[in-house]
Amino acid sequence: MTDPIRQAQDLATQLSQILEREFEALRNQELDQFEQLQPIKNELLLEITRLAPNAQDVQTLPQWQAFRQSMIECRDLHRRNTVLMDRKLEAIRGTLQSLRLQDASSSVEVYDRLGHISRFSRNTGYSDA
Repeated sequence: MTDPIRQAQDLATQLSQILEREFEALRNQELDQFEQLQPIKNELLLEITRLAPNAQDVQTLPQWQAFRQSMIECRDLHRRNTVLMDRKLEAIRGTLQSLRLQDASSSVEVYDRLGHISRFSRNTGYSDA
C-alpha cells in the first residue's frame, strides 16, 4: 500500500518544481514558458489523483502524512502563483484603462504612491504652458 504513496510523493515533488518554474515564468513575464508548463502540471495532477489512496487505514502512515504535507505546500505555491497572476492582470487592466482615449476634457484615473486612485485632468501639463 505504501508504494503508490511513494510514487504520489515523487509526483508531488515534481509538481512543486513545476509550480516554482511557473512562478518564475510569471514573474519574468515569459508567457510562452508559462503556457508550456500547464499541460505538464495538469498531467501530474491527474497522475497524483490516480495514485493517491482513498482508504482510511493509509492515512495514519507516516508516508501519507509526508505526501499530504507536500500537497499542502503545492496548494500554497499554486495560490501564490494565482495572486501574482491576478496582480499582473490588474496592473495591465489599469494601464489599459489609463491609456484609453476619451474626449480631451475628461480625466484619467491612475494610482498614487499609496495605491489609491487619483484623477488627473488631461487639460493640464505641457500643453497649457
